Amino acid sequence: MLKRVHFPSSPLPYLLVAPQILITLIFFIWPAVQAVYQSFLIEDAFGLSTEFVWFENFIFLFDDDQYLSSFSRTIFFSIAVAFLSMSVALLLAGFADRVVRGATAYRTLLIWPYAVAPVMAGALWVFMFNPTLGIFPFLLDMVGVDWNHYLNGGQAMALVIIAAAWKQIAYNFLFYLAAMQSIPSSVIEAAAIDGAGPLRRFWDFVFPLISPTTFFLIVINVVYAFFDTFGIIHAITQGGPANATTILVYKVYNDGFVGLDLGGSAAQSVILMIMVIAITVVQFRYVERKVEY
Repeated sequence: MLKRVHFPSSPLPYLLVAPQILITLIFFIWPAVQAVYQSFLIEDAFGLSTEFVWFENFIFLFDDDQYLSSFSRTIFFSIAVAFLSMSVALLLAGFADRVVRGATAYRTLLIWPYAVAPVMAGALWVFMFNPTLGIFPFLLDMVGVDWNHYLNGGQAMALVIIAAAWKQIAYNFLFYLAAMQSIPSSVIEAAAIDGAGPLRRFWDFVFPLISPTTFFLIVINVVYAFFDTFGIIHAITQGGPANATTILVYKVYNDGFVGLDLGGSAAQSVILMIMVIAITVVQFRYVERKVEY
């Protein structure tokens, strides 16, 4: 007869989990519920009067051409940031995995940018690309490129993409390097004995084996581009010029805290949250099928 092991109930597991549950309730669940409720309201700028309007805020948003254009702008921005940061991180991780002498110093230097706050990262790129004082506009002028991201929307978008991707490269690098170092060396050595060159070994053996890490980083980088790039955009362009770099998360801030349209801003945050959840579900539903574990 099979004997079952019974452990006496104890409040200790609940006490250990309680701080995390409390943080989740206070800083995620409660603000999310408040945002959903406020999205059905229209309030004056001083918060003295409130009117329940159901879905009027959402209807107004989808009639706004500027809000609709921010959708395509956000999708392009998130794809560009994810692709650039992940591809550069993968390349650097491949180099770092082959470094023997000075590997610790090399990896430490590549990890440092992740410790920089988003606003500080934006400020660094503002100084480097300042049309008057920056070193890069001076170098670009030597090859005939007139750089001024304060007036050129395409240049402003390119700058915030580069700055946001640079900030995320270190994070992606850590995961890619750990994934590459977990691959058994016998697999790579067997491929080399069979005559496969470095690029062939990487494409046929290394890249498929790190596909779970790639899938994880795709999800993380898309969420990062949607939410965590606010500080970079605010420091570099403040959504300009002419809303050329106003993505969804920055429009939520601009309409809510600058324009004082609290109901419209809350409706935008609800739509943004639904978009991110939908994109994540699609990634897990369809992209994960191509991942080899």
